[in-house]
Amino acid sequence: MSGSQFPGVKGKGRSVDPVDIELLALLEDGLPLVPEPFDEIGRNLGMSGSEVIARIRRLIEKRAIRKFRARLNQRKVGITANALVAWKRKKSLNGDMEACLSAFPSVTHCYERLPVPGKWDYTIYTVHHGCSCEDVLGEIKALSDQVGADDYVVLFSTEEFKRVPNVRVREYGGLKR
Repeated sequence: MSGSQFPGVKGKGRSVDPVDIELLALLEDGLPLVPEPFDEIGRNLGMSGSEVIARIRRLIEKRAIRKFRARLNQRKVGITANALVAWKRKKSLNGDMEACLSAFPSVTHCYERLPVPGKWDYTIYTVHHGCSCEDVLGEIKALSDQVGADDYVVLFSTEEFKRVPNVRVREYGGLKR
């Protein structure tokens, strides 16, 4: 399996080896909560912590890893109000509506979907997070005023059933544990 292509990573010079795939699978679980997390991961792979860091750097350079960051449990840090907002497209006061909505730092996702004519005419969607429904609604109102779009529906989450990154090495990389 040497030099096999990791799903989603295409192009010359971007292949990863089986150890890289196992490293990626271990990183999906998050860093161990120990004083030397890379040493701990290295023990699982039969290498040193500095070798683990070197592999991670190489995977970033090869773009097999796009980002290496902390992923918070939102609810444990007080971010309990999560809303999907469906907007009816219209000419924005400031130009392209999608670009205006996307420019807001508090908008974590902004995307378009096709309408269901006569049933659901909303086509632009944004996602917002905050510590209270009131905070999120205030943010959405400010966004609405700035963009000049007043026809929208706010859908708050009531329970989270699943939250994982969209690509998992164990599921798509063929690893079995």
